[in-house]
Amino acid sequence: MTDDATNAPRSSPRNVADYLPLMAAERPDAVAMYIPKRSRSAAGRDYDELTYRRLDERAERIAAGLLRGGLEKGAHVALMVRPGEDFFALMFGLFRAGLVPVLVDPGIGKKNLGVCLGRAKPVAFIGISVAHAARIALGWARESVERNITVGRRWFWGGDTLAMTERLGKKALAEGFALPDVRPEDPAAILFTSGSTGPPKGVVYTHRNFMAQVEALRDMFGIEPGEVNLPTFPPFALFDPALGVTSVIPHMDPTRPADVDPCEVIEPVKRFGVTMMFGSPALLNTVGRHAEKHDVKLPSLRRVIAAGAPLPAATIERWQGVLSDEARLYPPYGATECLPVACLPSDEIVRDTWPETERGAGVCVGRPVERIRLEIIGITDEAIAHFEDAEVLPEGEIGEIVVSGPMVTRSYFADAEHTALAKMQDVDDAFWHRMGDLGWRDSAGRVWFCGRKAHRVVLEDKTLFTVPLEKVFDAHAQVFRTALVGPEVKGRVTPALCVELEPGATIGREDLEGELRTLGEAHEDAGRIEHFLVHAGFPVDIRHNAKIGREELRRWAEGQLG
Repeated sequence: MTDDATNAPRSSPRNVADYLPLMAAERPDAVAMYIPKRSRSAAGRDYDELTYRRLDERAERIAAGLLRGGLEKGAHVALMVRPGEDFFALMFGLFRAGLVPVLVDPGIGKKNLGVCLGRAKPVAFIGISVAHAARIALGWARESVERNITVGRRWFWGGDTLAMTERLGKKALAEGFALPDVRPEDPAAILFTSGSTGPPKGVVYTHRNFMAQVEALRDMFGIEPGEVNLPTFPPFALFDPALGVTSVIPHMDPTRPADVDPCEVIEPVKRFGVTMMFGSPALLNTVGRHAEKHDVKLPSLRRVIAAGAPLPAATIERWQGVLSDEARLYPPYGATECLPVACLPSDEIVRDTWPETERGAGVCVGRPVERIRLEIIGITDEAIAHFEDAEVLPEGEIGEIVVSGPMVTRSYFADAEHTALAKMQDVDDAFWHRMGDLGWRDSAGRVWFCGRKAHRVVLEDKTLFTVPLEKVFDAHAQVFRTALVGPEVKGRVTPALCVELEPGATIGREDLEGELRTLGEAHEDAGRIEHFLVHAGFPVDIRHNAKIGREELRRWAEGQLG
């Protein structure tokens, strides 16, 4: 973060924290973030303003205070703080100090949370009072945590408060304390996956990975300084200062995006002239339905970015009625381990690829972004140590999607088993990540997503892929979504399609099955489905409320068919 043992900003960024002081020097009084207050007046939600100067000054004090207080560069620090000024100042302070924040989604459950923190072995725990109380009661990271810092009111557990840390940092800086040199290859964060297809895994990010992501997002979407973003998933707001973009943090529970109050999205978009918005398909579905019902238009938006799961066609169509003709809806493809990988704008999806999707081709996720190399390899559940040992498939064949590039992470922390299953080494110290997704590439270089490898239904004579088949049936007007599962009935895997209907659907089950079987005539494998089971509401992942909990559905289907 420093030049020659000073705290002066570099002329060009060397780590992800370097972007903030550069922006603070260039636009000190510009608003970096609008953060919602709990209060709400008749005119709408009230917001606090956080300038680049204030965010930068707080981050610097926090960085110095943490290091002067005894933490060493490279130490793991668990962070459990609600989205707000303190969260963002802490994140940039940790980056600036060369400390490694450990982020675990609290929605994964207390048991999994404890397992994740136990694996990451944080030496410090920074959290709100409720998080500290849970840590004490449940013994999270008891063997590794040596220092506690409370954001807000400190209770019986002792340690420092964030205010005390900042005062210590201010004093240290006044005495000439120099922050450490943080290099591109240094670890930047450990981000745990949601665990929707297995146990949560701690993805190790370097500063180089984060910087490559910033550059890729800027170039892919043409993001310009001075734009305004509404990130409904808080970690995405961390990229905004690097892009010179103002963040408007919405008032919502980020762990339950499907339950968002649409007005808490629509009002700030209109009030602040938001030009860019990020949301999960579940959130976009909720807001899109409300906007369609009330004829809401949001002309300031230039782009809406969706991630977490493929976007349904109905959601795309609703948002096309909300946005201006020049605006675009983008569902970039990627994962916690590497983002972005590929992208295709909504107009091209609707015009060119969705008809093929409804005929069973899968969902087209677009062409690989610049600096990403993508291949399709033969399907196997075994580890592949070296890329040269993988079978690279030709155009048109379905296999596992693998990617290599500067935004691709190299390992899971303290998890050699899953690292071996997901990573392949290549020449020149390059690494490949196995996405765990299945797909194929067409003659135009576009990639088509066919579902998770772990979710394929393997029969004695045939393998059925989830997404291609599901999208055939999702085209039914009264169907919200479907999920292909393989329950075991009388010792045999039995293909079954679970169906979640649209709210207010009135069709009977016999009529529904008949109409779905008629739709299925468009796909050669649809006739293999033996059962159609209506489910009241699919289980979904915690982070985006969009990835279907297929293992839970499979067990439910076994109970229905038993």
